Amino acid sequence: MKILGIETSCDETAAAVVEDGIKILSNVVVSQIDIFAEYGGVIPEVAARSHLEAILPVIDKALADARCRWGDIDAIAVTHAPGLLGSLLIGTLTARALAILYDKPLYAVHHLKSHVYANWVIGGQAESVLSSAGLEFSSTSYAGHPGKTARKGSFLGAVRNIRVENPNQGFMLQKEQIPACPTFPLLALVVSGGHTQILHMQEHNQFEIIGTTIDDAIGECFDKVAKILGLPYPGGPSIAKAALDGDAGKYEFPHPKVDGLDFSFSGLKTAVLRAVQKEVGVPISYPSHKLKELLNPQQVADFAASFQKAAVDILVEKLEKALGQYPDTQSVVVAGGVSANQALREALPEAYFPSPSLSGDNGAMVAGACFFEIQSGVKPVDPYKINIYPRISIEK
Repeated sequence: MKILGIETSCDETAAAVVEDGIKILSNVVVSQIDIFAEYGGVIPEVAARSHLEAILPVIDKALADARCRWGDIDAIAVTHAPGLLGSLLIGTLTARALAILYDKPLYAVHHLKSHVYANWVIGGQAESVLSSAGLEFSSTSYAGHPGKTARKGSFLGAVRNIRVENPNQGFMLQKEQIPACPTFPLLALVVSGGHTQILHMQEHNQFEIIGTTIDDAIGECFDKVAKILGLPYPGGPSIAKAALDGDAGKYEFPHPKVDGLDFSFSGLKTAVLRAVQKEVGVPISYPSHKLKELLNPQQVADFAASFQKAAVDILVEKLEKALGQYPDTQSVVVAGGVSANQALREALPEAYFPSPSLSGDNGAMVAGACFFEIQSGVKPVDPYKINIYPRISIEK
């Protein structure tokens, strides 16, 4: 089954063709980061207009890269929630028009489900890597289809993700003997600019929120701390880069005391602000946007490293607590833009992470999630009645 996935929930215009939920035939992403770096954040109206310009060329390229015509496409999947209303509108209107024009079933996919299912997707470009290593790729065995098992001696029967050091592909070599794909029941840690949640999944397409942020999401916290330190938007990559030259033990930041499995990052952001003000010797009334002028490069690096350590530690602590409450957990997956953070990956060596190139918003994860929805019995939506939602629970 070949599914065209379309993603326009925020500031990436993306489309991909994925086969059987896991094999990427194409994956095209046009990012607006360069536009919004100047402003330090996304401007919804500008994002929507940029999607409008890019959406059809991106879809055309996704089909061309996959060497597919419309007759080869079995379904269309599009992100319909949550996200920026204007951005979602461009993606869903385009998808519904294409579904009607080419008579294809249309599936409305939740954005966070897509991020979770990025952990099942593997790039088709990995086939050449496997071949050179004397291993074989078996898409039907990898996805955990009923009645299917990995063939003896195949890569997917024993190794979760074999990756090659290649900056363009975002892969790195990993040969740990881990099951080929996550097994149920599992816990999913979703970490992005707009969400921080722990989900419990008993099986495919069953999501239970067992922990969520009560204020800022972790990605939002990264962005705000980056602005305090004078680092560019988006904050996650810029803080991670600056932290490489910093001392993570230089400054100690408190861990919020939040009951249960919920998170809070607003206090951590404020703690960094107060620590920077104290370090440079200014009162708390001093404007935060001017602090960068008083910091030297080493101070920026030390604050970045110390903040990143505290943020990662908070995530790990809550996840460990969740594992204690759900002792039957077989796998842990990490999803969302912050899953690209190397410090987080090193702190959770037993967890499943998507390829870094699939951590951010992309069409492949939408198509992958759609495949497993179809396998779970989800029916297509009426293209004339598809709705968009800026906020809606993954449990809906």
